[in-house]
Amino acid sequence: LNKIYPGEFRYGGGHIIEDLVAGKKVFLEAKAYPTDCYANRKCKKELTLADFPHALLCNPRNGYQNYNCAVNLSDKTVYTYMGSLKPKCRNANYCSAGQLSPLLNDPLYRTIGLGTRIFLGGGIGYVTWHGSQHNPAAPRGKNGVPLRPAGTMMVQGDLKQMSADWLRGVSIQGYGCSLAVGLGVPIPILNEEMARFTGVSDAEIFTQVVDYGHDYTNGIARTYGEVSYAELKSGTIEVAGKKVPTAPLSSYVKAVEIAEILKSRILEGKFFLAEPVAQFPTVEFSFDG
Repeated sequence: LNKIYPGEFRYGGGHIIEDLVAGKKVFLEAKAYPTDCYANRKCKKELTLADFPHALLCNPRNGYQNYNCAVNLSDKTVYTYMGSLKPKCRNANYCSAGQLSPLLNDPLYRTIGLGTRIFLGGGIGYVTWHGSQHNPAAPRGKNGVPLRPAGTMMVQGDLKQMSADWLRGVSIQGYGCSLAVGLGVPIPILNEEMARFTGVSDAEIFTQVVDYGHDYTNGIARTYGEVSYAELKSGTIEVAGKKVPTAPLSSYVKAVEIAEILKSRILEGKFFLAEPVAQFPTVEFSFDG
């Protein structure tokens, strides 16, 4: 684990999910106290996904609507959920598909809510409510797009429908294990407003440069500049007059692939849109101001 720092975290919960979905066996060893109705103290057995009568993937926070661009202004390397950050602002990491990110194309949650049918892990899933840390009151630009982390989705789907192509265990050095999830949300163009929202480009989506070497870990809300996703995807941004190389933690190539898969499934009648039965908490917005 992290006893020998920075830990490599070669195998964790996300890797178990990937292995199960890939049809591999996983070894279970469990120990517990007995009760009158459950007398076993321990259990050792190999399991595959087929051995489970039901298997649900439930993620309480997915599809974050914008997120920080992480840098490190301290004098030592820091290992974070945003990846390894070199000292003295020598690299910058970000995590969003930008112009293909679902909640950036429906920034006021007009079409996304409880019951929305989605692409999840290669199968069909559903939005089951807004996710943890959902914050629609974050500052927004004139196009309605948040300038800081804002909305989130809670999602759920049948793990037995999913594919290891879209669920991958991730080892984050010095931080821990996670699960990379392929997520796609169909957004119907219901009116002119939705056409304007979904036409957003990387050059019109901005986020904040945040220091993870000192500020973030100490709860200091401070920004060191605002950058567009066009700048981030160019491979270099400027922070305090210094050129800094950038790297994404999410894959834009995979985002395009998910969009194409979802489009083809809709056209073939294999995927149907579902109107939400309840809307996310949101804020008032008008293009007219």
